[in-house]
Amino acid sequence: MIRFPYGISNFPVIRTEGYLYLDRTHYLPLLEEAGKQLVFLRPRRFGKSLLLSMLANYYDIKTADQFDTLFSGLEVGHNSTPEHNRYLILRWDFSNVLAQGSAEQIRQNLFDHLNVRIQGFVNQYREQLPDVQLNLLRDNALSSFEELVTVVQEHGHQIYLLIDEYDNFANEVLVRDAHNSRPYRELLEGEGILKGLFKIIKTSAAEGKLARVFITGVSPLVLADMTSGYNVATDISQQPRFNTLCGLTQQELGGLVTTVLQDCGQDESQGEGLLQTLKQFYNGYRFCDQLDQPLLYNPILCFYFLRHYQDECKAPRQMLDGNLMMDAARIRYLANQPSGTDVVERILDEENTITLDVLENRFGVEKLADLQQDERYLLSLLYYFGVLTIVDTDRLGKLMLGIPNLVTRALYVDELRQRILPAPKDRIAVANLAEKFYQTADLQPLADYLEQKYFAAFNNRDYAWSNELTIKTAFLTLLFNDIYYVVDSETALQRRYADLVLIIRPSMRQYPTLKDLVLEFKYLPLADLKLTGEQVREQSREHLMQLPAVQAALQAALAQLQHYRTVLVDKYQEPQRLYCMAVVALGFDRVVWQTL
Repeated sequence: MIRFPYGISNFPVIRTEGYLYLDRTHYLPLLEEAGKQLVFLRPRRFGKSLLLSMLANYYDIKTADQFDTLFSGLEVGHNSTPEHNRYLILRWDFSNVLAQGSAEQIRQNLFDHLNVRIQGFVNQYREQLPDVQLNLLRDNALSSFEELVTVVQEHGHQIYLLIDEYDNFANEVLVRDAHNSRPYRELLEGEGILKGLFKIIKTSAAEGKLARVFITGVSPLVLADMTSGYNVATDISQQPRFNTLCGLTQQELGGLVTTVLQDCGQDESQGEGLLQTLKQFYNGYRFCDQLDQPLLYNPILCFYFLRHYQDECKAPRQMLDGNLMMDAARIRYLANQPSGTDVVERILDEENTITLDVLENRFGVEKLADLQQDERYLLSLLYYFGVLTIVDTDRLGKLMLGIPNLVTRALYVDELRQRILPAPKDRIAVANLAEKFYQTADLQPLADYLEQKYFAAFNNRDYAWSNELTIKTAFLTLLFNDIYYVVDSETALQRRYADLVLIIRPSMRQYPTLKDLVLEFKYLPLADLKLTGEQVREQSREHLMQLPAVQAALQAALAQLQHYRTVLVDKYQEPQRLYCMAVVALGFDRVVWQTL
């Protein structure tokens, strides 16, 4: 059985204890050629820490006698570079710096981390640094670092500095309070502590005390805010040749799925369906603008799914691992920015693609205050956080951005749901209504709730700008459930598109009460009906359905549904479970529907 390294980023452990390792060592010569000081940005939980662990063990002078054990059978094992096992390795992990308290407290947390790692470094390299005793200053770890690099150089060695999650604690400070960036600014602006630290790194590299620097993180925001302190690094994040440096490819995943099915004694013919599920929920990431580069899967989520499947011989009930809800806070932070909620709603609208001329890669926190005038920064941040990705380019070469997969879509939907229904009791009530709808296809209880509660959550501005998209978003927000369904909007059905499709997940089709559901929406402004909101609310649904404009809208939607039904029945072969509904909203006051 495959030993999936779920949550394990220790390269020697993976290599010596039989865990799966997907070889990325063929990138080592390319990384050496790319520059002496590199920055590599990827969303969280994409394998960056394992990459750094591999680099550390490849270049560490102390692991030279373990080279064959660690790298035999890998590409670099029989094609190593002259620099292997040549340096002393200093590793910092800023995700271990607690981002709580005042700026002064966070500063001290950073100093404590640096001093602990510096002392550990000296202890590790006693053979190379005999009798070295550093004066570690608790209130000035920058001085400790300067002393360290000088002493190492005096002993005839060089340091390879590896910094993991360089922006983690600074981003946590920023995200914690979307309306108060002061603590963040204190860490970075002027003579802020991070800017001071990276000035020393820059100077030490220029003086030859640091041979190489490799930095990982999520976004370029922090780098931009300390540009004058560290403006010499090469950002390789969007270079096409490094697109697959982290993440899983379709080919790699296909081989793992085949092995897992064999372990379960299941027919390999099930692999296509399993890969389709993984693709819908975990695929879709592209980290460059060259469309011939492969789309990537989130590795940690794939390992979570495959490990569960290997143990239980069935898919996990919940597709998003509860330990990986890390992006929700970032979406919330960005949604709290001026125009943020509007951007989230636009992102969920697949009919109107979002485009950017280029991804912003040098912008600081001051730009976040200008988002009402310029959304480039917000959209670029969403890309770096992994909740938007490059899906295509348009005729002018602009980047077309979209949601990469269904687990990411769930985060957006949940954010909207919490904004529209902030009270937990309301969200629970909606979940109960939705669950009944999944089993009965009876829309009335849900429609009653929409009319009595949900529509009231929209203000006059929403009403003025309401349209078919607004109604579709409302239903998507209420009905989205990735435990039971593959939930998609604007689903391609032989080059025609259904507004909202809920297809039972393969692993959930065993529950006979669940229905496959297709909804097609139409929106009629009250002005077109020549009725006021009060008049519409006073009339029964039966009477409203007979209005000529409503009948025309229903018939148009039913005609579209007839096509979708034919395609879906042919695909799933269960016509008795498929319910297709035409839904017409009359302003933001009433909803009527008809089942095909």
